[in-house]
Amino acid sequence: MFNILTLNKIAKIGTDRLGANFAVADDCQNPDAVMVRSASMHDMVLPKSLLAIARAGAGVNNIPVGKCSEEGIVVFNTPGANANAVKELVLAGLLLSSRNIVGGIEWAKTLKGKGAEVGKLVEKGKGQFVGPEITGKTIGIIGLGAIGILVANACNALGMKVIGYDPFLSVDSALKLSSHIKHVVSLDAVFAEADYITVHVPLNDKTKGMINTAEIAKMKDGVRILNYSRDGLVVSGDIIAALQSGKISAYVTDFATDDLLCIDGVIAMPHLGASTPESEDNCAVMAADEIRDYLEQGIIKNSVNFPDLSLAKTAAPRLCVFHRNKPGILQKVLELVAQKGSNVENMESKSKGDFAYTVIDIDAKNSLALEDVAGVADVLRVRLIG
Repeated sequence: MFNILTLNKIAKIGTDRLGANFAVADDCQNPDAVMVRSASMHDMVLPKSLLAIARAGAGVNNIPVGKCSEEGIVVFNTPGANANAVKELVLAGLLLSSRNIVGGIEWAKTLKGKGAEVGKLVEKGKGQFVGPEITGKTIGIIGLGAIGILVANACNALGMKVIGYDPFLSVDSALKLSSHIKHVVSLDAVFAEADYITVHVPLNDKTKGMINTAEIAKMKDGVRILNYSRDGLVVSGDIIAALQSGKISAYVTDFATDDLLCIDGVIAMPHLGASTPESEDNCAVMAADEIRDYLEQGIIKNSVNFPDLSLAKTAAPRLCVFHRNKPGILQKVLELVAQKGSNVENMESKSKGDFAYTVIDIDAKNSLALEDVAGVADVLRVRLIG
């Protein structure tokens, strides 16, 4: 029986997939895995029993990934599960940024009580909310992952000229892009051409503050910027200054921070990107499948800190070894397995950055003890699945 701790409400359609071999609760002492959405785990003491964390969403900024890697805890996310929900909100933000719809709605509310005069006042005042159509305009998409691809194709279908930038564009992703989308090799090319810019990249040391005064200066006058990824990707103060100078016409973000609220030209949403029942269900299902496959079979898919590995399990016991990506470690583990009287039935080893994961199906447990393998230098964690 595996114990699963939930730190947020996880859609039942997901947890139901775990089956009778799993006990799911929002309070347990020795969890084998954690399922989480937005709750921060940085101050959480990670129990020795913890084998995996599944984030029902794409971003993992709320999880201490580095610490988990050192302890052999697999961190999963659910890429693409909420992509359509975010895409739809980006399209809404695109239109809101152009037509000043929010401003118009708020102004219309001030006419309450004017009675028969409302119609005349509307006709007289509507001119202040004039905004451009998006058809024929150029949108630059920074990041062509699951969400960026959907946004790119949708904008193309709406009659926009689409340019995309992603230095890590995979072959699979490229094949999903419409042939009408222009892929450029530099951010400067996006900044020079785009009337609208939407950002779809993860937040890390390289992308933090990537939209700042220096980069904004390279953009077209009157550009409209959308950010549905992470608030840290932009320097809010630089955005506000550019709005006040007229360099930026509008900034739409899904991250309502105090400094941006009530600023003219800012449309700040309360993190609604994945707030659809369909998205929550998709994320829960994917997270549950990842947890189940890993705990029962040692299969890893969609991990952010260890390599994906899917080896069909034989009837033999399965030895799962997490170790640093250094030469000679695997050889020492295999020598130890042989010394303990076990034969290798099947094996696969993969690496990801500084870490590696090896699965070895052995013909019998014999005298092999987990502590023997765990004692090998640079081995981080060992599991044995019967």
